[in-house]
Amino acid sequence: MNKFKVNISGMTCTGCEKHVESALEKIGAKNIESSYRRGEAVFELSDDIEVESAIKAIADANYHPGEAEEFQSEQKTNLLKKYRLNVEGMTCTGCEEHIAVALENAGAKGIEVDFRRGEALFELPYDVDIDIAKTAITDAQYQPGEAEEIQVQSEKRTDVSLNDEGNYDYDYIIIGSGGAAFSSAIEAVTLNAKVAMIERGTVGGTCVNVGCVPSKTLLRAGEINHLAKNNPFVGLHTSASNVDLAPLVKQKNDLVTEMRNEKYVNLIDDYGFELIKSEAKFVNENTVEVNGNQITAKRFLIATGASSTAPNIPGLDEVDYLTSTSLLELKKVPNRLTVIGSGYIGMELGQLFHNLGSEVTLIQRSERLLKEYDPEISEAITKALTEQGINLVTGATYERVEQDGDIKKVHVEINGKKRIIEAEQLLIATGRKPNTESLNLHAAGVEVGSRGEIVIDDYLKTTNSRIYSAGDVTLGPQFVYVAAYEGGLAARNAIGGLNQKVNLEVVPGVTFTSPSIATVGLTEQQAKEKGYEVKTSVLPLDAVPRALVNRETTGVFKLVADAKTLKVLGAHVVAENAGDVIYAATLAVKFGLTVGDLRETMAPYLTMAEGLKLAVLTFDKDVSKLSCCAG
Repeated sequence: MNKFKVNISGMTCTGCEKHVESALEKIGAKNIESSYRRGEAVFELSDDIEVESAIKAIADANYHPGEAEEFQSEQKTNLLKKYRLNVEGMTCTGCEEHIAVALENAGAKGIEVDFRRGEALFELPYDVDIDIAKTAITDAQYQPGEAEEIQVQSEKRTDVSLNDEGNYDYDYIIIGSGGAAFSSAIEAVTLNAKVAMIERGTVGGTCVNVGCVPSKTLLRAGEINHLAKNNPFVGLHTSASNVDLAPLVKQKNDLVTEMRNEKYVNLIDDYGFELIKSEAKFVNENTVEVNGNQITAKRFLIATGASSTAPNIPGLDEVDYLTSTSLLELKKVPNRLTVIGSGYIGMELGQLFHNLGSEVTLIQRSERLLKEYDPEISEAITKALTEQGINLVTGATYERVEQDGDIKKVHVEINGKKRIIEAEQLLIATGRKPNTESLNLHAAGVEVGSRGEIVIDDYLKTTNSRIYSAGDVTLGPQFVYVAAYEGGLAARNAIGGLNQKVNLEVVPGVTFTSPSIATVGLTEQQAKEKGYEVKTSVLPLDAVPRALVNRETTGVFKLVADAKTLKVLGAHVVAENAGDVIYAATLAVKFGLTVGDLRETMAPYLTMAEGLKLAVLTFDKDVSKLSCCAG
């Protein structure tokens, strides 16, 4: 028997899979496995059946087969699979040698063993079962855990231009022009693809235009204004007058224009892909309509992002409320600002206008801020915002919203008591929705989830094997760096011939409040839910010398570790410049560093990063009893 794989476009559901399988069965194919999500069929044919008959059978069933790829018998036996295996019981380098010898005798290659991290990395031939390696470790008197197969990125790439799939206008059409879109376009161009990008609005997406860049520059202005009014140092006589918001907004807009041109618009000509200004609407699985014309491509990327959405509160539609976009265009600081929603957007923008001079009230349904974070993080930021004079309303049930002249009134019930919160401006910051409504995705065979998000597999492929998706439109982590990572990966998979899984296990996140909040990895609760025996370290910010000299000591460092191996599983920080600190913790979590590894590193004194080292020492010491830099 000969085994083949054929890429198939046109399958959109499990019914299509059955049609393809039935067609292949009729010509004598065996062991048929078809997948509409991957857009492929794998099957076996006897020596007397030509693969062309299978191609014809698929075409006769009204699907579109590509070329057949034959699996050579030696193809699998020459391949190696790479594994990461947790191993308990190792205590020294001698244990590492015992494990390495045991694995070598089991046929493993490329063996790396680390007793500190409690793991072994190795490769096995494709036809050698992982249980053989586990048995070898058990026989050596150690305890193997679960094995994780590691995706190995092939260095061999095949440009799409070398894969003749017929005549198309483009190799790769990208819908959207934000972080995911540009990262993908640049990667695809380097793979010699002919690329077009379609954008209906302003080039650059959310981050540079209405998100990260404009909000963070205004946040910095607000911080300076706040420090001028609340200087903690004696002998310094600082003050701040009323803020003139209009020139500040103009300065913000000038920066946005400069960065949009430098980081987005100018790159279009630099890399030589085409920008089409138009709405995009799918006509079928490989065709979109733009400006009244139809254009085709071998592969597509949907990277249309997400936009603000409003909750279903009676009366809200009749009120002149603000979104995160329109708030940043105000020309006058309101006397009072009410914020419905106190996630990272609500907290950042609420604190921004508090620092510019508004009386700010944050309202949310849940009983505590950032309920998905560890309690210590929620407590620290709640204390900080309250100390600064921001009003926090938690556990609220929204009854209705109304407008009386210029005053917006939010009617809530809290613990059975009615309350009306009034302000000149009302910001809605309760979430975001994917921008998919106008794409006519049904015509392309692309499924969406319950919130309108694009459904993708581990390879960023949609339910149409020709179409990939990346960034906020998938409702994954809403960070521009995640979008850029996914966009590049989508191009390498769609155009570069790779088959690499997306890996979002270790994604740092930062909320740019003051103090800022930064997290990476697992919370204590998440670690317990995953079955870890957990050990934690909690260090109040007043134990960090940098915070003491800054005279800003409200905050916390928290580390989460595996009690058995002492691997760092998560790090969570509330402190000035927490976002600058978290990258070091990201490396620790990603590469499986242990508490011991971090304990043996030096941290520069009087930096906020020293808080990580002190948090590590707190696992088994009282740092208040240590001299500076001791440990």
